[in-house]
Amino acid sequence: MPNSADPPSSASALRQHTQRRRQILLLAITLIVIGLAAWLWHRHAAAQKAAEAARRAASAGVTVTTVTAKTGNIGVYLDAIGTVTPVYTDSITSQVNGLVVAVLFKEGELVHKGDALIDIDPRPYRATLLQAQGALERDQNVLAQAQMDLERYRAALARNAIAAQTVEDQEKLVLQDQGTVKNDQGTVQYDQLQLDYCHITAPISGQVGLRLVDPGNVVQSTGSATLLVITQLQPITVIFTVPEDSLGPVIARLRDNAKLSVDAFNRTAQTKIASGELLAIDNQIDTTTGTVKVRAVFDNKDNALFPNQFVNTRLLVNTLQGVTVIPSSAIQQNGQASFVYVIANNSAQLRTVKPGATDAGMTQVTGVNPGDVVATSSFDKLQDKAKVVVSNAAPAPAAPAATSGTAAP
Repeated sequence: MPNSADPPSSASALRQHTQRRRQILLLAITLIVIGLAAWLWHRHAAAQKAAEAARRAASAGVTVTTVTAKTGNIGVYLDAIGTVTPVYTDSITSQVNGLVVAVLFKEGELVHKGDALIDIDPRPYRATLLQAQGALERDQNVLAQAQMDLERYRAALARNAIAAQTVEDQEKLVLQDQGTVKNDQGTVQYDQLQLDYCHITAPISGQVGLRLVDPGNVVQSTGSATLLVITQLQPITVIFTVPEDSLGPVIARLRDNAKLSVDAFNRTAQTKIASGELLAIDNQIDTTTGTVKVRAVFDNKDNALFPNQFVNTRLLVNTLQGVTVIPSSAIQQNGQASFVYVIANNSAQLRTVKPGATDAGMTQVTGVNPGDVVATSSFDKLQDKAKVVVSNAAPAPAAPAATSGTAAP
């Protein structure tokens, strides 16, 4: 019989180890079940709290800001990209051959018509002119002598002292001398013109570009070298394009002798540079772009517009009088449809509208009547027939002026 003090058998030790593992596993499962139950309870409580908050918010209504639709005037504009183009740009070249003796202008300065610009050595042309004038004086005296002889011959013929043929021959000599004098006069005028070409003056008023010739340079009348360029700055024009579909209203306005105003803005279209009016329309449409070029003229008294400058233009085509206008922010899009939320009796009503011309944050619409109150915020929460609470923090913007607007879509 075994002794009670003997160590337990290996089978007993294995049973004890297995029992401990089962207890640990049961404890872990119990803890997991308790944690999952606590998480589900917390989630359910949060959902109930959110649902309760949503019910309270729904019963209280969506807080919105509103404006009232007004009656006003708004302009219809055509926006385009334009290039500043001078009315005149003159590239000055030499009309004579010679040595440049003086450059009389400063680079970039403003010159007036008739101001001296460049002098070319005039001495050879003065000498040629002097020769031509001498030949003219000689032939004029020859003509005068022939005319005196003709008068004597006619007097002698009247006394039958000479033959008639002598008088006729002298008449032809007088005509020949008159032709010679005319030829000499033409030569003198041509040589005088060549001499005048030695003193180059400004053909227009404008700004001179960088100097392209220096004293001591030899210029040729047959060459294409440009001596300087003058660009007129006042007035100045802007050339831009108008879509052919929009050309009809523009032409109709011009036929009514209307002056269509044009505003020029900077590259970002945020700052207005100058205001002018439409001057002319090109005589054909560009088939590759479906547009026609137009030219607007600006006084440019402050020289804000510079040749070849890139500008954004806005052509006022028409002004809509007495239309309904609302803030552009009140108009929402749903695919191709536009709509607003009209607020009445603390409830939002979805209403389809048709937007038109837009200016300064205001848009002309049809489908809304003057006096209707429309929502301008909380569109992510608004729905048709939803209850609302109006809370306007700022007054509604005023209707646009009669000369403002942008093109209707």
